[in-house]
Order: sequence, then C-alpha cells, then structure tokens
Amino acid sequence: MSCFLTAGALLGFSFAPSLFWLVLLAIPLGLGGGAVDAALNQYVATHYKAHHMSWLHCFWGVGATMGPIIMSFYISNYNSWRSGYTAVSMIQWGLVIILLITLPLWKRVTAIQNPIISESPSDYSQMDDNIVQVENIPKQNPIRMKGVKNTLIAFLFYCGVEATVGLWGASYLVGARNITADTAAGWIFLYYGGITVGRLITGFVTIKINNGMLIRIGQLTAVAGGLILLLPLPVAFLLPGFILIGLGLAPIYPGLLHETPTRFGKENSAKLMGYQMAVAYTGTTLLPPIFGIIAS
Repeated sequence: MSCFLTAGALLGFSFAPSLFWLVLLAIPLGLGGGAVDAALNQYVATHYKAHHMSWLHCFWGVGATMGPIIMSFYISNYNSWRSGYTAVSMIQWGLVIILLITLPLWKRVTAIQNPIISESPSDYSQMDDNIVQVENIPKQNPIRMKGVKNTLIAFLFYCGVEATVGLWGASYLVGARNITADTAAGWIFLYYGGITVGRLITGFVTIKINNGMLIRIGQLTAVAGGLILLLPLPVAFLLPGFILIGLGLAPIYPGLLHETPTRFGKENSAKLMGYQMAVAYTGTTLLPPIFGIIAS
C-alpha cells in the first residue's frame, strides 16, 4: 500500500497541471514514504540480522543516488522533468507488482524463521542501567518505557545532522571556503557515497562487532570529520572531512534501528519503529532550516 501511494503520487507529478497539484500530491508521497520506512525497518529488525539492516540502508543510498541521475538525464536530453517523474513512477509501479506477486513469500518467511532479535548480545545495558533486557518485556506504551525518550532524541539529531551536512555542505564550501559550485556538488556526492560505502562495509563488520560498538565508532569518526571542517586547515582537507562524516554516520541509523527489538522487546518494536521514523523525519525537516538561521 505504501509503494502504491508513492507510485501514484509520482505519476501524478508527471501530469500535474499546476503547482497546487504538486503540493497536493506531496501528501500521499510523504505518507507512503514514511509508512514503508517504518514497516520495512520493523520487518528486517525483527526477522533478520544486523548486516541485513546495514545492506538495506546501503541500497537506500544507491537508490537515492540514482533518482537525481535519472531526473538529470531526462532534463538534459529531453528538456522534460515530467518524463523523469514518469520514469521513476514506472520503476515504483514495477515494485508494487513485484511485492504483490511475492507477498506469500513474506508470510512464509515469518512462519518458518525464528525472529532474529540480534546476532550478538547487546552491550547497551553497560551504557544505561535503566534499559530493561529484552527477555519477557510485556507489551506496553513505548513512550513510557525507560530509555525510549533518549532513543527518540538520538534519532532526531542523527537524521538532522545527516540532512544538514547534505543540504548545507555545498553552500559552506562555496560561500565560506570559495570552492567552485560544481566541485562542491561533487564533494557532497562523495559524502553520500561515504554513507553508502560505509553501510556496505558495516554489513560485513557486524558479523564480528556488535551494533553498540559500531555506533560509538561511527560517532567518533563523524566528529573527527566535523573537526576537520571546523579547523582552519587547507582546502585539501575538506574532502576527507566530508567523507569521514559520511563513513561515520553510516552505521548509526541502521544500528539503532536493528537494536529496537533487542532493547525494548519484539511486542513493542512495531509501534516504537513508527515513532522513531516520525521523530527522524522531524529532525530532517527542522534542523537544516534552524542551522541556516544560525549560520546566517
């Protein structure tokens, strides 16, 4: 249903006769995008291992890179943004059909596979003594559970940081460090490339290292990249700084998502996953403009 909403909205974009219709169609597009995010992350966190979650979000990076490439192809070669939306919509409609055909397989996996909460014991109990162990956690209001509010704050600021670096990075390079616009755009592309490649690598590393440790390593790596941007270093250091931030951010989001049923129980993870997605998108929406106001 989520993919159906997004496919329909994208197709509507290609036929929209005015700006009003673009705004109106953005509503089902956003609802579908948010719903599939919560549902798919919940399914993978409950039934699969940490490296599957990392690779899932790695391929999000691949798709996020392909979308602008498809759009720029149609604009440059056919002078038509409508054709770009049509092409992306057809890809999405294909996904809807594939999901409908393979729906029995999802039920089969749920029936035959014991839910894999985590392939290694979580070390979050060492971080916060208030976090309850996963065994025998009853179904309850997730907001009232210990540790949930801290988790929601983490999602708010993580997604805010990821979006802020991506949206304002080029402006910083051009306006503050006098780098050409095309070079700045290429460097931000490499920032997203760092996230994508980092999640690919993280998928292999999670087989030996648990999520908690990877999240800490990622935080330290991202902070190191941020310090490189902050210090008055030569321009040559800026690109490694952005790449380090991308590599550091890579394991945090999928790691936090995969730990949800481990920390708060399978019975509570579905509703909590929805809350986490809502807070994550709130950070993506609000933190970049707040950063812009502060920077200006």
